[in-house]
Amino acid sequence: MLWRRNLFAPLAALALALTASAGAGTAAAATDTTAVAAASPAASAADDFGAPGPYATAVEVGAITTLYYPRDIADSDRRHPVIVWGNGTGGVPLVYRDLMLHWASQGFVVAAANTPMSNLGISMRASIHMLTGRNADPGSVFFDRVDLEHIGASGHSQGGAAAIVVGSDPRIDTILPIQPGPLANINAVRVPALLLAGQRDSIVFPALVKAFYNAADHIPALYGEVRGADHFTVVGDPGPFAAPTTAWFRAQLMGDRTAGAQFFGPGCGICADTATWSDVRRNSLALNVPAATP
Repeated sequence: MLWRRNLFAPLAALALALTASAGAGTAAAATDTTAVAAASPAASAADDFGAPGPYATAVEVGAITTLYYPRDIADSDRRHPVIVWGNGTGGVPLVYRDLMLHWASQGFVVAAANTPMSNLGISMRASIHMLTGRNADPGSVFFDRVDLEHIGASGHSQGGAAAIVVGSDPRIDTILPIQPGPLANINAVRVPALLLAGQRDSIVFPALVKAFYNAADHIPALYGEVRGADHFTVVGDPGPFAAPTTAWFRAQLMGDRTAGAQFFGPGCGICADTATWSDVRRNSLALNVPAATP
């Protein structure tokens, strides 16, 4: 497919550049399955979803999956919801590291599939299997600290399509495809969806994302078009994508009512934020979701 060929080269080049800039320490971590602590973020305000969350973070690079998670999860007094992630064509989790760490700082366990060809969602499903085993293992830092009852799926470009594919899995509670490629069938999804496009995306045109939204008339679905964003705005520093994606997962997987008000009810936060969004749409089922519930 042409969109795959156009996307592979820039994402692959960016992955190599980020790997080189990370230095020898990152290269060593890529072959090590031990946890690597990241800097501790400052606590964020309750309604500032783009600010770092209250959790210090850690990274564990495995053969199939890279995990981003709250560093002190073993001592946590709660179970942490899961986000499974799919990369764009030719990409690896390192390309999206800032977004993954941001979600982890907010209290999520992020399982990013290492594959650069994620469309079938096989590695994303494998991540759920892996975390199920780790959650049941008394010798694991994740023992009984993973909330397997609340799992979201997200991804970028080809990985966005994979999030839609994985959305048919009964273990998934919500999907958040970012600029998803066309090789997916949203009719099989039975959970709420937030579909994000970039206003200036010349690889996955907004019309392609709107087509998924229009077909999703059987589930609560929202379409958000980020003003001025191109296909690679989410790569590296996720910029305008950090806050709404965090709010969506906090609403859907944590029951955060403040976050839910960003999307639902008459006071819909993103609907009024014309500085961030060039187009926001909510289907009839989404319009019937009250702001007080995810």
